[in-house]
This record gives sequence, C-alpha cells and structure tokens, in this order.
Amino acid sequence: MKGKVTIAGAKNAALPILASTLLGGGDCVLSNLPHVRDVTTMIKLLGLLGVRNHVEKESVLLNASEATSTEAPYELVKTMRASVLVLGPLLARFGKATVSLPGGCAIGTRSVNLHLKGLMALGADIQLEHGYIRAQASRLKGNQITLDLPTVTGTENLMMAGCLAEGTTTIHNAAKEPEIVDLAMFLINRGGKITGAGTDVIVIEGVKELHGAAHTVMPDRVEAGTYLMAAAITGGDVCVDRCIPGHLRTVLNKLQEAGSTIEEKEKAVRLCGPDRLKPLEVRTMVYPGFPTDLQAQMMALMSVADGISVISETIFESRFLHVPELQRMGASIEVDGPHAVIKGVPKLTGAPVMASDLRASAGLVLAGLAAEGQTSVSRVYHLDRGYERLEEKLQALGGAVQRVAGSV
Repeated sequence: MKGKVTIAGAKNAALPILASTLLGGGDCVLSNLPHVRDVTTMIKLLGLLGVRNHVEKESVLLNASEATSTEAPYELVKTMRASVLVLGPLLARFGKATVSLPGGCAIGTRSVNLHLKGLMALGADIQLEHGYIRAQASRLKGNQITLDLPTVTGTENLMMAGCLAEGTTTIHNAAKEPEIVDLAMFLINRGGKITGAGTDVIVIEGVKELHGAAHTVMPDRVEAGTYLMAAAITGGDVCVDRCIPGHLRTVLNKLQEAGSTIEEKEKAVRLCGPDRLKPLEVRTMVYPGFPTDLQAQMMALMSVADGISVISETIFESRFLHVPELQRMGASIEVDGPHAVIKGVPKLTGAPVMASDLRASAGLVLAGLAAEGQTSVSRVYHLDRGYERLEEKLQALGGAVQRVAGSV
C-alpha cells in the first residue's frame, strides 16, 4: 500500500453533534460530516422528529425550530445504537422523550443504565416499557453526577441534557475522548456554558436556550488508525492526511513498537511498514489508552507478526467475534476470556469470511490485503456504517479491493 489518503470527519463526533441540534432552534451548519450510513440514519431520525435539513455541497444545514415529535421509533434505533443520543436533548428541551432501547453491533452488553441514572439525578422520571425508554421532567435541574464507568455516549447525553437544565450540572468520572471535546465546542458555539470537556470532570451551567451555529466535525481517528495499519500490515508507505496525530498517540506508539517508521506532521502522519512486524502486548482502554475500535485491526497485524502477541479487551466482552474468521485465513489465535494470544504465522491465506460488526469488518479487510490469494468479506453493510468509500481509498493506495454484487 503506497500513497496518500484523506481522512473523513469522525462518525463518533458527528452523531452526538447531530443529535444536539434538537436542543434549540436556529440554523446549524455542519461541515465535514462523513458520508456513512450511521450519519444518514441519524439525519433520517432527526427528520422524523421534525428537524428540517438541507444538504449542500460541503455541509448540511439543520434547523430544529419546528421539531415537535419526541419519540424515536424502534425501526431506526435498532440499526444504530447511537440513536439513544437523542434522549438527553429531547428530554431537556421538551420535557419528555420516548426512545427505543438501542441496537447496533453485536459486541456485547452496552447498557444505557448509566445514561438513565444520570438523567434521574437531574430530576427525570424514567420508565422502561415494552422495549422503550419513557422519560419525563417538567424541567431538568442541575446536580452532581458520578458515573460508575466513563461511558462516552453517557457523558455526551448528560452533557447535552445539562445545557438546558436549571443550575449547574457536574459530571464526575466523565469520558475524555476527543469526540466529547468536539461536541462541547459545538454546544459552546451555540451558547452553552461548558468547562472541563476532555477531563474527567465536566461542569455545565444551564441556559434557557441554544441558538444556531456553524461547526466543522473533527477528523476520524479510527479511520486514520485503520489506514496506518493497512500500511503496516502490507509493509507499505502511506501518508494519512487531515488527521490529528495527538489523538493517535497510543496507536502510533504501538505501531512504532511493532517496527514501523513514523513521521508526524501538524495534520498528517506518514507510516512506512517493516518487512516483518514485531509482536506486541496491547490492552484496550478508555481514552487516551488504546482504542477498542482498533483492536480487530491490530489483531490482523499481529496474526502475521514475528512472535507471540497478547491482546486484552477490557471494554466489550464480546469483541472477539472476528477471531474464528481470522482463523479461517490461517491465523493462530487462542482466546482465554478477555485475552487473545496470537502466534504470528508467515502468511495468511485468502478465504471467504463474514463480518460480525463494524470494526471487525475492517480487521478482516486488512487481513485480506496481507493474505495470499483472494479473500471475500460478506456482510460489508457493517463497514458502510462507519467508513467512507473504503474500497475506493484502498484502491487509490494500490489495494486490489472491489465491491461485488451480493457482498452486502
């Protein structure tokens, strides 16, 4: 793999930012939204709730002035877990919300209990009925909230709700991901009063209303990491453009430890892969640790490393569903609870494999790039949820990748 690839906007930043348009009227102009299925689904959901949208060449204009519906139906929420992000904004602005319990990837239990506990601390009355979350509050009131775990979407939901709550809301043990900082920047531009985003204590001073604003979504650090790993697994030379190297610090350190040569610029990273990767010990952690969303891709790399690697998954208990598929390609992997022991093999061989979730799909594509012969990845609709034009970008780097009829 050789050449330059441009990174799209971050899906995991775009989704909460889109949901937050529900918090008030006025034109919200969002640029650098990635062209992925999850973003399309969120915009469709907002449309059902009454948010007007107009797609322009480089941006999308949204206005929630006439939003009236407060119910997010199962038909949409079941396809994308991030739909639960409309719960906080709907409740804060309209005093009620009915949101289907979320679906999404099959990577283990991702309970919304922490979202609900936080909203109840702000004064919401919440009932779970027939697969729906039904929440009510005349007006949310600020409070001290301590999260049991630093959940990303939970932090975002509570931060958005706190913007319109009466008084001060303080979130302790908040998640610190860059996507949360990006959401906070947009909310501040709309008149929100937020300090501490990016730390484990976020303070929100409630205001009566938010107005419109323009915002450019941050680049996708997971997409950037995926292309850097594509270069590493193929011994290639790739420049990943329009990314933020600081968001990838742990990933870059691991890729360097595996033998890659890395050159950082202000908004780009160039990686030259080694002839043979070195083994690693990797443990997924909340930010700024190694991201769980790059675990499957890293496992593909370690499958052809020169030695024994250990990957420990601490975030999601069922995020090793790609292991049997990598084994079909000749990988030597043993799973013991949250740990995977990978004994590197000289080469992988192409095989028909099936994607189980979004990031597993990317890991299988990377394995296919390094494998001898042809690999066919089915269920690529998972990929389309989070990667913009993946096959086209890989083709531009020299990858023999194509989408074929029946591959969805």
